[in-house]
Amino acid sequence: MRIIKVNESIRTTFLPFALPSIGDEEIEEIVATLKSGWITTGQKTKNFEDKLKAYIGCNHAIAVSSCTAALHLALVVAGIGKGDEVITTPFTFAATGEVIIYVGATPVFVDIKKDTYNIDPDKIEDVITSKTKAIIPVHFAGQPCDMDKILKIAHDHDLIVIEDAAHALGAKYKEKQIGTIGDLTAFSFYATKNLTTAEGGMVTTNNPEYADKIRILSLHGMSKDAWKRYGAEGSWYNEIMDAGSKYNMTDLQASLGIPQLAKFDQFQKIRCAYAKQYTDELKGIRGITTPYIRFDIEHAWHLYTILVDPDVMGLDRAQFIEALTHENIGASVHFIPLHLHPYYRNIYGYKRGDFPNAEYIYDRILSLPLYPSMTPDDLNDVINAIKKIVVRK
Repeated sequence: MRIIKVNESIRTTFLPFALPSIGDEEIEEIVATLKSGWITTGQKTKNFEDKLKAYIGCNHAIAVSSCTAALHLALVVAGIGKGDEVITTPFTFAATGEVIIYVGATPVFVDIKKDTYNIDPDKIEDVITSKTKAIIPVHFAGQPCDMDKILKIAHDHDLIVIEDAAHALGAKYKEKQIGTIGDLTAFSFYATKNLTTAEGGMVTTNNPEYADKIRILSLHGMSKDAWKRYGAEGSWYNEIMDAGSKYNMTDLQASLGIPQLAKFDQFQKIRCAYAKQYTDELKGIRGITTPYIRFDIEHAWHLYTILVDPDVMGLDRAQFIEALTHENIGASVHFIPLHLHPYYRNIYGYKRGDFPNAEYIYDRILSLPLYPSMTPDDLNDVINAIKKIVVRK
């Protein structure tokens, strides 16, 4: 074992917080698509949709340009609009709140549970009004929300459930795949997600009317996509059926997604193994809290997060990140609660203290590197760096 001097970094090269896991299969598929002459929405996109639909076990899967697009389209086809209210969590990425505003509705936040960091279903009914039309639960880090309670509330109050599963491809709730539970589900294939198309997303649903509307709305409201207009068996003629958006996925993106999906189960095995090792090695360290996992779910492990207690550790989260950076290890924070951002404070009057659990977690949370292209040595470097920081502080 190499002896580390106090002022010597654990690593000689920087370990990024996140990287996509790209191999020869993805490169070959993309090159083949480039050589084919067809790079926009076409047969590769349809193949990707079909493969993901089969993997998840849903009836319909529509590929789009981002998870933001997926959430926006889900709200539109669900009929959410001006004057409506949509309940969601403040502990999420910007897109979850923004799409509600896109359609003219008002985001209504509910605090999270302190253990799972997901929306607290026991607090949802407190904010339901005659204007409430939908709930957007966010499966933070890849751990599914308490969907039974959320679905019951939605049923009792005639609400639509749109799952934000940006972190949760491959996750299960009580043996049900995420993507088959709510009325609609939005997935992300951003560069650092568990499966990537560089930029991209997918909407899944078992409702054929929703699926048909999303397909039309994702490409300017046109009755035919480019493949059906310009392909060998296509026809140029098409009609505008609705005022749509430019949210279609391209065959280039799908060409990255198809081999990614073929390797996805192996990717997930690595993530799960690394997450387990993190927990096994870090759970006994005073001042560090490792993730709580519900017994009835399968975690997707998009993120591995710890809580850093400044009172016990003697250093705060910012100092902890700085120390990791000194050891040549990247880290990040997910997320600044939406209600603490200037826009939401200025427009909706939110302030610190409104959602104490989200604020408590945000003040302490830290995301560690977790991705399949990390090596076991990389993982050990992160663990050893944390142990070194704890001893040195």
